[in-house]
Amino acid sequence: MILVAVGYYCRFSLSYRDVSELLRERGISVHPTTIMRWVHEYGNLIYQIWKKKNKTAHPVWHLDETYIKVKGEWCYLYRAIDKDGHTLDIRLRKTRDHQAAYMF
Repeated sequence: MILVAVGYYCRFSLSYRDVSELLRERGISVHPTTIMRWVHEYGNLIYQIWKKKNKTAHPVWHLDETYIKVKGEWCYLYRAIDKDGHTLDIRLRKTRDHQAAYMF
């Protein structure tokens, strides 16, 4: 159930309330705050497992770099996508330097 809730939230960019309503339609009652805690606790772990399983990359991919504010601090968000728009990898860095770009 945790995997399904976190998967809905991350894969389809739904709100915690939307995920809660989807689960309720399937007979599972979970408060949106509980889903938020699950995403914070298990989201990165689930992403790492998914990343290991989905290593196939198309020969054409694109890189996007965005400057965003996270918890009051400005950070650089790097995102690699394939030709179909599927996310291949995401990195969040505090600095924009050669090392950050190379690691991505």
